[in-house]
Amino acid sequence: MQEKFDLVCVGTALVDSIIKGFDPMPVSASGYRAKSSALSAGGEAVNVSIAAAKLGLRAKILCALGEDGAGAIVEDALSRFGVDMGAVVRGEAPTPVTTMFVNADGTRKSITNEAHRHNFHPERESTRFTDARAIAVGSLFRAPFDDAEIILSVLKTAKAHGMRTFADTKLPNFRALTLADIREAMPYIDFITPNEDEARHFSGKTDPSEMARVFLSYGAKNVVVKLGAKGCYYLGEAGQYRLPAFPVDAADATGAGDNFLAGLVCELLRGAEVPDALRFASACGAICTSAVGASAALQSRAQVLEFLEKTKL
Repeated sequence: MQEKFDLVCVGTALVDSIIKGFDPMPVSASGYRAKSSALSAGGEAVNVSIAAAKLGLRAKILCALGEDGAGAIVEDALSRFGVDMGAVVRGEAPTPVTTMFVNADGTRKSITNEAHRHNFHPERESTRFTDARAIAVGSLFRAPFDDAEIILSVLKTAKAHGMRTFADTKLPNFRALTLADIREAMPYIDFITPNEDEARHFSGKTDPSEMARVFLSYGAKNVVVKLGAKGCYYLGEAGQYRLPAFPVDAADATGAGDNFLAGLVCELLRGAEVPDALRFASACGAICTSAVGASAALQSRAQVLEFLEKTKL
């Protein structure tokens, strides 16, 4: 019998077009300059699965890719880092491309397009995502998880197969859902990991502890609010913890939350206690920000452990 995968990541696959140092002053009637630009495979499922593979997990991905150049970029990255692509769905819809403008401090703004609305149906592919110890659903409130029935079906099926469930979130772009809309699915989530802006949006609260309590009130078992340069806040079955961020010269925050989630899953599956898993996850997120692109900086679990040894909080 084939050994189970450690983690299956289900969700969006896309290409990030990352522009740094954009100068809004035109150099001609239609021309602008920037310090640099780069193309990088991205999307929550792609970023988390690649980071998980680098950390030593046996990772696979269930996503949709178009038969186009952007899809080839994603496929090449997944293959290069050892992510299993046996569950990839090929379709007629184009692979989404996100244009990202990165500021000097690593913060960014993004532009999406109609391709991001493509809603493939992972709930119809249960045999492709139930052969793992854990599932990372990413991201809630974005296609394909901007449909309450799809969210419920995938998470309920995963739980029925004994899987640990992790869910990241995003602010809605084309179709808006609320926590109330996915009330039935929330009890099937072991860990949900919104960032501060997302937690504020969905909870209506401004304090991290109050934000987390709202998510718990809807049934999630554990909540991690990612606070960027302020660290993270955890509330759940293991109590509550507030961890500061690791000091790092941030070049680009793209994918930091996805690397955080991969680190969290990695350590929890290895049997770590929640505080240790959060510290490891925070280190993964910090390392990610030190280079441009979601998958450029993080290399291995040994690298993260060395970072933790050298960087005492």
